[in-house]
Amino acid sequence: MAAQIPTNPQARRQTGGQSLDRIARTLSRHPRPLGGDTARQLDRPVFSLSGLVLNNDQPQPQQLIIGRKPRWIRARAPGGEGYERLRSIVDANGLHTICQEGSCPNIGECWSRGTATIMILGEICTRSCGFCNVRTGKPLPPDPQEPQRVAESLALMNLKHVVITCVDRDDLPDGGAAVWAETIRRVHEQCPEMSLEALIGDFKGDADSLQQVIDAHPEILAHNMETVRRMHPAVRPQARYERSLQVLERIKEAGLVSKTSIMLGIGERNDEVLQLMDDVRKRAQTDILTIGQYLQPTRNHLPIDRWVEPEQFDVFKVEGLKRGFRVVESGPMVRSSYHAEEQAARLSPV
Repeated sequence: MAAQIPTNPQARRQTGGQSLDRIARTLSRHPRPLGGDTARQLDRPVFSLSGLVLNNDQPQPQQLIIGRKPRWIRARAPGGEGYERLRSIVDANGLHTICQEGSCPNIGECWSRGTATIMILGEICTRSCGFCNVRTGKPLPPDPQEPQRVAESLALMNLKHVVITCVDRDDLPDGGAAVWAETIRRVHEQCPEMSLEALIGDFKGDADSLQQVIDAHPEILAHNMETVRRMHPAVRPQARYERSLQVLERIKEAGLVSKTSIMLGIGERNDEVLQLMDDVRKRAQTDILTIGQYLQPTRNHLPIDRWVEPEQFDVFKVEGLKRGFRVVESGPMVRSSYHAEEQAARLSPV
């Protein structure tokens, strides 16, 4: 089911004070037009979604109606003793999590189990992907104390497995690789019984930066493809499909357990999903694949093209296993870090 755009011009503008407040909050997180200035340097896309996306540099932006979710999209409301305990540790230590910044629908379930995805290198991203709710802008300089603070906080959480991710830091010469490597080393020192999964960006294709993270030897090293080749210019304007394949290829060549994730319902076709699986397996022999439903965070993001039914996710899981992925998590509510601790328990570095 695609997002519906009102045909009545008056209905396409929200002028009430409460609606304007919501728009202001959205614009504070995404102050630039989707794609950012770097999008002008890209090849012309095969198709354009410009008419469907909030043009957030205009005084009265066009708004989209976010359609009602189907019955199989249900998230657990945050709460409970486990959730409150983990939140208190996160807040007390000044940590950022992608669970909060990315508006993950599974935060209630995961935090109640004592699982969170820590986000390093700040909370402001230099990229402006059309699906992501992390704030875009100019980040602050890296905090030199962050690696130790993260390690000490994780020691308090007493976890078996942790996922650490980051914002993209294209403003730094190494893309934040040195901070990544130091964080992984400190976590291994402080939490020797805990396995660590690092979800990294592409470092703009810089091999030396990627090697710094590889040399720190996380138990699982992940990089997300996010979407099929055709959709990249609209969904990930500052990324490249081939570059992401190269990152996954390098991870596997280094002998680490590798992982990638994609989302459905953002404009791809089923045959393109299968082609992505073939590309990832043939080029990079990636071990773990997760597939989930795209959920539009705000009206300032790419619209939902379709709600993929659970049965189709089951088909993709079977197809992924046929192609040689060692683990495939596929379902409407699956996210990159969803049940990551269970995946880690099933795999060990090769």
